[in-house]
Amino acid sequence: MTPTSSHRQKVQRRPVHGVLLLDKPLGLSSNQALQKAKWLLRADKAGHTGTLDPLATGVLPLCFGAATKFSQLQLDADKTYEAVLLLGQKTTTADAEGEVIETRPVPEITSAMLEAVTQRFCGPQAQVPPMYSALKKDGKALYEYARKGIDVEREARHVTIFKLNMALAQDERAPLAIKIIVTCSKGTYIRTLGEDIGEALGCGAHLGLLRRLDTGGFVASQCVTLAALEAMSEAEREACLLAPQALVAAYPSVTLDADDARRFSSGLRRRGKWGNDAPLVQVHGREPAVFLGSAQIIADELVPQRLLSPIEIEDILRLSQRPFSDLTSVSMAAQ
Repeated sequence: MTPTSSHRQKVQRRPVHGVLLLDKPLGLSSNQALQKAKWLLRADKAGHTGTLDPLATGVLPLCFGAATKFSQLQLDADKTYEAVLLLGQKTTTADAEGEVIETRPVPEITSAMLEAVTQRFCGPQAQVPPMYSALKKDGKALYEYARKGIDVEREARHVTIFKLNMALAQDERAPLAIKIIVTCSKGTYIRTLGEDIGEALGCGAHLGLLRRLDTGGFVASQCVTLAALEAMSEAEREACLLAPQALVAAYPSVTLDADDARRFSSGLRRRGKWGNDAPLVQVHGREPAVFLGSAQIIADELVPQRLLSPIEIEDILRLSQRPFSDLTSVSMAAQ
């Protein structure tokens, strides 16, 4: 069932706090997928953790309520993608959605050539963002210029390719294809990487498939599809949510007594033996047992960073009977 305008007017929004690991379907933008999930959960506040192209599928963590305060951690996280490069053609968008602008013969690709290209594109890279992207230039997204046939100067961005695996593949859409699995830093454009690999092989290339396998330790096997969500009851949908602290599950944890928890939640630093200095820790109250937010530890001081509001804490305590998904696997995957 797809939400229509009339349905949206009738739905009664409510506070929902947690993280939904969505397997984004082909053809939807990240925001379209977010709005559908938000409607299905009747959530009053939601946001995603970085966009996936409509052509792409895979891991898209969606944050609701208090969890939105920690979404930046996923924006900054390393990511792993699987992609198929179609050799011999370049397109306007560097993927299969664009028009073909150049066709070249595909040479015989040897294992030695693949190894050389793999080595070339591993490590720190200076990457020029594609024109068909959401980056802004003078207040307008680059794709708005691209749709008008205007090419604007873009500054190269520094990214890192941590791991790159390449193998020859067959695809009916091209004389030859290459399957790649790449682990990279935030801000890496796989479409641009695919084009650059095509240029290095001398034949050009564009993406025929893109799937995100992992972002910040969240993996595809943990995700739920929109189709599955639509078939669920509201209680079953809620049970798919990870608790807000899932986004900081990989970081050290500090638990405060009632007095320190109250003062910390009002934004006050707390002095004590919290452990070694740390740029980020998750902070919990002991009585009641509840997630309070994030902090950093500097010279025995617990310095508040992102805090849940009293209303958010009250909501979470009130809804504490809701069966949040088990965080054990998430924590282990993120380590």
